[in-house]
Amino acid sequence: MDDATGIRLQKVLAAAGIGSRRKCEDLIAQGRVEVDGKRVERMGVRVNPDPAVVRVDGERINVAPGNVYLALNKPAGVVTTMSDDMGRPCIGDFFSERRERLFHVGRLDTDTEGLLLLTNDGELCNRLTHPSWGIEKVYLCQVQGQIARDVGKTLMAGIELEDGLVMIDHFAVVQQAEGRSLVEITLHEGRNRIVRRIMEAVGHPINRLVRTRVGSVHLGDMRPGGVRPLTQSEVAALYESVGL
Repeated sequence: MDDATGIRLQKVLAAAGIGSRRKCEDLIAQGRVEVDGKRVERMGVRVNPDPAVVRVDGERINVAPGNVYLALNKPAGVVTTMSDDMGRPCIGDFFSERRERLFHVGRLDTDTEGLLLLTNDGELCNRLTHPSWGIEKVYLCQVQGQIARDVGKTLMAGIELEDGLVMIDHFAVVQQAEGRSLVEITLHEGRNRIVRRIMEAVGHPINRLVRTRVGSVHLGDMRPGGVRPLTQSEVAALYESVGL
């Protein structure tokens, strides 16, 4: 744990935004900090932030100095690529001034709006997009027609599509008026255009689709095209959700 060539732990914690150097020293003195699974019991410990896994009160802290974790409210009509040979608007346009090589965590189709995560943390990105971790995603869908009572049960029981069975986790009708309905769908699936396809399968094509949550990260009141850094708690929760 103690790396003689590393940086003092309290300085690493302060740089990660945990608090002042004095506050970080107090946390260490209270035995609330762990490095690589071991509680730190003395001052002066040095760590290498890149490989070290640091936790405060059991919550993993992002201490790697170059790692960034961002949320984008992707507008409709924007392609989920960092560049586009055809000159179409793409998510890379919102990050043209950043020097990091960012990866988008999964995709939203061109017509879909809402929350998209980006990071240069390759390991976290790979785990969040791997189906074995089953990261929960929530969508608000404006669809045509009034929703019959059995639609939610049908979707939760499973819909057979051309590429296999799809089951959702939760379905709720939020609002119905003037031949349109607003519904919320929660699922772990990540297949291409999956929400649009299952709603078409039950006779309710989507007019507008917005992703409002990925794991523990919520879209909130971000404006279209808005970008914000994730909080330490949000990053920690993402780490935990994929076993990091």
